[in-house]
Amino acid sequence: MKFDVSYVRRQFPALERTIDGRPVAYFDSPGGTQVPRLVIDAVADYLVNHNSNTHGYFAASVETDQMLADARDALADLLGASWDEVAFGANTTTLNFLLAHSLARDLSEGDEVIVTEIDHEANRGPWISLQDRGIVVREVPVDLATCTLDWAAFERLVNERTRIVAASWASNAVGTINDVGRVVELARSVGALTVIDAVHYALHGVIDVAALGCDFLLCSAYKFFAPHVGVLYARREAAEVVQPLRLRTQMHEAPFKFETGTLNHEGIAGAAAAVEFIADMGRHHLRRVTADPVLRARLEGLDGRRRRIVAGLVAAEAHERPLARRLINGLREIPGVTVYGPPKGHARTPTVAFTVGDLRPEEVCRSLGRQGLFLWDGHFYAIRLIERLGLLDRGGLVRAGLAPYTTADEVERLLEGVRRLAGDG
Repeated sequence: MKFDVSYVRRQFPALERTIDGRPVAYFDSPGGTQVPRLVIDAVADYLVNHNSNTHGYFAASVETDQMLADARDALADLLGASWDEVAFGANTTTLNFLLAHSLARDLSEGDEVIVTEIDHEANRGPWISLQDRGIVVREVPVDLATCTLDWAAFERLVNERTRIVAASWASNAVGTINDVGRVVELARSVGALTVIDAVHYALHGVIDVAALGCDFLLCSAYKFFAPHVGVLYARREAAEVVQPLRLRTQMHEAPFKFETGTLNHEGIAGAAAAVEFIADMGRHHLRRVTADPVLRARLEGLDGRRRRIVAGLVAAEAHERPLARRLINGLREIPGVTVYGPPKGHARTPTVAFTVGDLRPEEVCRSLGRQGLFLWDGHFYAIRLIERLGLLDRGGLVRAGLAPYTTADEVERLLEGVRRLAGDG
């Protein structure tokens, strides 16, 4: 499918930036994407015209209430949920700590929680902290050769004492996409709840929480073109039985009972606009998506904004996949470069992690940054995985992430920059 990357790029003011006369190529999207004008305008409009707290009887407050309701609808369309299953918070980590310690109120000493070694600490740390209450935390190991979960070990760890299974949809460090459907099935087999971290996956694939059947799912709006806002999906039936830590002044009903204090209203206005931007990508590419029988099948049964959102994500995925393949293959051809991630044929996001000879990742990123190539280095808060790979002491990995605004020319620039660093150019 022909993706109109120039149309997408025109929406992003940040892409006009240069470093020493060279245009910036943003490969930093796994840490947060750039923001389109639609989102910038929505944030500014809220602050200029509607800034207020909630539940008042004057115009700005009424408008804020409506904006929040509209934002829940928008995020529900992104996730395949209902509005009353969408809660907002400061970020995923804060929301997950709240969720973990709320669910712990119904756990007993000796009950078990399962986490994985591939996850971001936001979906490990909150659960590991429950060990102070006598909860047993089990870790699913990673196959270090393939950066994939050890499913045989996963199945052995699930037992009649398992109460919660927390796993990521995709690794923010190496791009591995996990079979979360299998995670949910394993948890259900023993009556356990599932908590899915979709922070890294949300930009790179279609989420349908109803079809997946998970109990809770978290994502961060700043990973898909919005300001820094955390989003929690809580399945209606699961949310009903959770009693979050909250003030007596908080509303008792979901989704409001998961929201502490005054929310980041301008950020939420931006998050809703980000969903509209994804839907606009879908509108712009809808004819091209429906012309492809395989892609068209993914829109079957959908209508309205949800259909446009899925079309936008499907179109972006079709654009990013060959670019990621080119980047991976190109890096592997450079002497001294080691690429980490799942093997060929395994589902993955367009996030590519690598090392360059004996250079520390920070040296690589500093040098590339001077060339206008923006990449991340370190452990990316997936510290357990980097530790298990034996890379923590040497500074972790270099990470390049592709986004819908990434071009083939930018990928070639990156490869050339790495070649020079490796002494092969």
